[in-house]
Amino acid sequence: MFSKLRIVTEIAETAFLSIEPIGRLPILQVSPTVDAGRWPAKAFSGEVIPFAATVFREGHDALGVELLLASPSGAESVHRMHPGAPGTDRWQVEVQLVEIGDHKFSIRAFGDDYETWHHNASVKLAVGMDEDLMMLEGVAVFTRAAAEKSRTKANAKLLVTLAEQLADSTTSAQDRLKLAEAPAILKALASQPMRSLVTVSSSFTVQTERKLAGYGAWYEFFPRSEGAKLEKGVWKSGNFITARERLAAVAEMGFDVLYLPPIHPIGKAFRKGPNNTLTVGEQDPGSPWAIGDSSGGHDAIHPDLGTLEDFQGFVAEANRLGIEIALDLALQASPDHPWVKTNPEWFTTRADGTIAFAENPPKKYQDIYPINFDNDPEGIYAEVLRVVKHWIAQGVKIFRVDNPHTKPVNFWEWLIAQVRQSNPEVIFLAEAFTKPSMMHALGRVGFQQSYTYFTWRNSKPELENYLNELAHLTSDFFRPNFWVSTPDILTEYLQFGGHPAHKIRAAIAATGAASWGVYSGYELFESVARPGAEEHVDSEKYEFKPRDWKASAGKTLAPYLAKLNEIRRQNPALQQLRNLSTHWSDDPAILVYSKHLDAQFTDNKKSNTIIVVANVDPHAVRATTVHIDLAKLGLPYGSSYEVVDLITGASFVWGSDNYVRLDAFVEPVHILRVEKLSKQA
Repeated sequence: MFSKLRIVTEIAETAFLSIEPIGRLPILQVSPTVDAGRWPAKAFSGEVIPFAATVFREGHDALGVELLLASPSGAESVHRMHPGAPGTDRWQVEVQLVEIGDHKFSIRAFGDDYETWHHNASVKLAVGMDEDLMMLEGVAVFTRAAAEKSRTKANAKLLVTLAEQLADSTTSAQDRLKLAEAPAILKALASQPMRSLVTVSSSFTVQTERKLAGYGAWYEFFPRSEGAKLEKGVWKSGNFITARERLAAVAEMGFDVLYLPPIHPIGKAFRKGPNNTLTVGEQDPGSPWAIGDSSGGHDAIHPDLGTLEDFQGFVAEANRLGIEIALDLALQASPDHPWVKTNPEWFTTRADGTIAFAENPPKKYQDIYPINFDNDPEGIYAEVLRVVKHWIAQGVKIFRVDNPHTKPVNFWEWLIAQVRQSNPEVIFLAEAFTKPSMMHALGRVGFQQSYTYFTWRNSKPELENYLNELAHLTSDFFRPNFWVSTPDILTEYLQFGGHPAHKIRAAIAATGAASWGVYSGYELFESVARPGAEEHVDSEKYEFKPRDWKASAGKTLAPYLAKLNEIRRQNPALQQLRNLSTHWSDDPAILVYSKHLDAQFTDNKKSNTIIVVANVDPHAVRATTVHIDLAKLGLPYGSSYEVVDLITGASFVWGSDNYVRLDAFVEPVHILRVEKLSKQA
């Protein structure tokens, strides 16, 4: 018992000794950091990052706090931090990171000798106390500062002259204090502060990736459905040649990324028929996620879709239109996949000798074998990396990863790190609808983006809480991509909300998150669910689903989606994640939030502010008063300001409290841009 206790004590002492001691001036709770720096914090090019730390000291002397930032190219900069909410000891500054790569930063705290002396002198001179003493202390402070080796000659000369003026007892103490408050002095001290007791925190990393890693609009379609035809009872699959014809419409709607479900050969063993049934007809194409047959696996293209050259042409045309292609990375196999014969150790063998198929009881997916990553990690790791690099070589820079939460987290950390070494431009989107701990862990270890719970957050309180969580609590490591629906998910809100629900969800997704996504057919208001399920009836996952886009031209949400993406591109505030603020309304169904970007972070050097007011009740007209916190918009208290609705073009003069009426059947959402300040109180 004694020996065990001693071992525990020694371990505790060792752990204590390994902890970095607190500095002379405490610097705590530095952000952005992820688990105290175990992983880098996330940023994307152009993102405005709020740097912050809790810094304080004993007594009442003044503090100065600075952000020390080194860019990936080695350029160093110093940013003076400012106090946050009174009484919190929180210091903060916003910096826009543009250069791609690892930014290193630390926090420097110091005793602000000028501010300490100036405060004490101001207070004492106001009551005629210690006037000569305060001037002598000023002489000592400025003389010491002027002698600092790091100070420029011009700056030092200015401080020496001031010290001489403070020592001149023929001038009143009040007049000498004014000399120390002169603009030239304040400017000199702003550029080179007086610092004592300098303390520097540990160094941390912010990993800045290309803009599309954090901001973009995604669209999904099945290439086999685009151009598919039923002729004399026989289906002819669409392919990359016919699917190219749909690219122009995707570009016209303003989407940046086109995501394709798996394009590989599909197994025939246990192939699923319509609506995930086991009744399969000769012409049922099967689920694209049942990957592999005798013609190939994850590095092959389904013969019905065309050749590798056809795919390369499809990618080239998409790129010409300003669209990047995202491929599905689904690490699973059909029973017909070549891996099943060549590497059976990459799967799980049951007690009866059969290979385990995928299950999510009571659901069974007999057509899919999950991968086992533990029997031969070296072999399967190398194979997956080979597959990913194969598609990178074909011009693919984005992978939407299917069910990453069913694979080991340490595998993803390894894979993404390996890819980053040679291709840091590659983006991985996690399709992980699972527990927060797993979703967040995937973000920590490298996934650039993730699907979210947005699909199921429909009420005002749910949306307020979730938007704030994503913008402020998890944004250092978790980037949300708001999909309004997927081939698997069709919520009751969309099933029964009609056209208004589709508008509402699209508007909130496009403005509430920096990245959002739409599954093909959403613009046609497809909303019929399979009975008893939260998914589309006659799911495209199991059958061809050609859509007559020309016949649907007059009954489509496509112009609205295009308008949303145009608004996003024209307003840089909507291209950010961390700048969202919620506001209050008197109606339980009226959601209000804003996104504000200061002028220093915009190309035209004008601040950009968007206010979104959404009626989340798709069945009613709602009228209420919304209450805007003007400080969150960068506006003075009591201001009135002009706003324009970017959907309808209507303009209004607003203040703190504003009447709104939103008809779900006409325009259920205001997207308002603050144009100018009308008056100030």
